[in-house]
Amino acid sequence: MAKMLPAQEAAKIYHTNYVRNARAMGVLWALFTLCFAVIMVVTFIQPYWIGDSIDTPQAGYFGLYSYCIGNALTGELICKGSPLDFGTIPSSAFKTAMFFVGISTFLIIGCILCFSLFFFCNAATVYKVCAWMQLAACAGLSIGCLLYPDGWDSPEVKRMCGEKTDKYTLGVCTVRWAYILCIIGILDALILSFLAFVLGNRQDNLLPSDFQVENKGKPFFPHRRTYPSHNQNSKEGQKNYR
Repeated sequence: MAKMLPAQEAAKIYHTNYVRNARAMGVLWALFTLCFAVIMVVTFIQPYWIGDSIDTPQAGYFGLYSYCIGNALTGELICKGSPLDFGTIPSSAFKTAMFFVGISTFLIIGCILCFSLFFFCNAATVYKVCAWMQLAACAGLSIGCLLYPDGWDSPEVKRMCGEKTDKYTLGVCTVRWAYILCIIGILDALILSFLAFVLGNRQDNLLPSDFQVENKGKPFFPHRRTYPSHNQNSKEGQKNYR
């Protein structure tokens, strides 16, 4: 067997380590995308974006589309709001924020569905499609989080948080965990999209041009020179002698 040159051996080792690391990073990216999708669904459903405090006139909490306010006489919480009935949402800003956060949630879920394309399409293409979807989700979350405080001047919010409540001024109420989680989700979506872009761009550049694998799915073998065997040398020598 012909021996490989030192540069070719180094290229083969580099290729093996690179593929192993790329696959590990791809698995981590997929797992974090799954976790992020769960977080987004919880953030969209839960009504704990803003809520009461010790000094609020009434108890209650607000989400993107649903809210609960306590009865002044009985103290029982009365809940209203549905994503399918825009008339029950107390503010147009809440409706717009719900739309953008909902679109972002569906984009992340769609990104997970795109994982099945790894079995049929080029991995670089799938990574880039998911990266654009995650980047669009990041933009939608940013718009939703910025527009949500614009609806704090609605009568329902003022009834719970006091008359000092206004747009981008929460009065005596407090920001709850769902709103904070959505803000953190903006950074998560940005990081995931950046990682997907990196993974997608490096799929086509695994090695320098001299050591690229021509056929996908086959083991990597560096280019090698073929040398004639001992028997071939002897036969050629006999021919030349004759």
